[in-house]
Amino acid sequence: MKIRGTRECQNCGTQWSYYDTGSVACPTCESMQSVGLEDDRVQHTDSAVTLDLAEAREAVDERPLREVSALVADTAREYVRKRGFIKGGELQPLDDTYLVAQELRHIADVFSRALEIRDDEELYFFSLLRGADTGERPATADVPESLYEVRGLAVSESLHDYHDEMGDWVREHDAGREGRNTLETLGEHVRRARALEGGLDIDTADTLVSSARDLARYFREGDENALVSTRDTLDRIE
Repeated sequence: MKIRGTRECQNCGTQWSYYDTGSVACPTCESMQSVGLEDDRVQHTDSAVTLDLAEAREAVDERPLREVSALVADTAREYVRKRGFIKGGELQPLDDTYLVAQELRHIADVFSRALEIRDDEELYFFSLLRGADTGERPATADVPESLYEVRGLAVSESLHDYHDEMGDWVREHDAGREGRNTLETLGEHVRRARALEGGLDIDTADTLVSSARDLARYFREGDENALVSTRDTLDRIE
């Protein structure tokens, strides 16, 4: 959607950024009577939401793992639902917190159906839980083989969401033919990844995330090296 970012309270005169609060309510007096000040509206899809897993971490020693994972799934799902990648007209990076949130909600789904949860799966879940809300994402080498599909599914869904918003952003900006063509190529890889329904090779998943980040850097900063890197990397994916 497009909005005016700077708002002013008609009750007390306070000015604030909607991009930071995600609310039309005045942060000083809580009045709902506010107006946007800019003449133009800009793209904005993100919201002022944080991934807060403190309650789930506190429950680890007190509740069964399945209950903890259900709590994590609810928190991660709500976070993903509210997140976007365009803030005040600026395209944002595909961050690790979003990737981990996607992974946590899918792992929780696996745990809810599993007859048995292996020790290495449980440890990996806890490693995700420990650092997710600060943007710490375990390395691919640390993922148990039994959870490769979960990692691949989380990445493919994240890339789908991110590619869609990059497309929305590009339609509003002069991204150039090369950038648009590369975005389309990335989209073809993302569509194939989603069609695999969790069968995406996790090394390929990492490569696609890196490519999406490089392409976004080109769009944001005009970094030609990032565009070349993206094209070369995508060409090497089988």
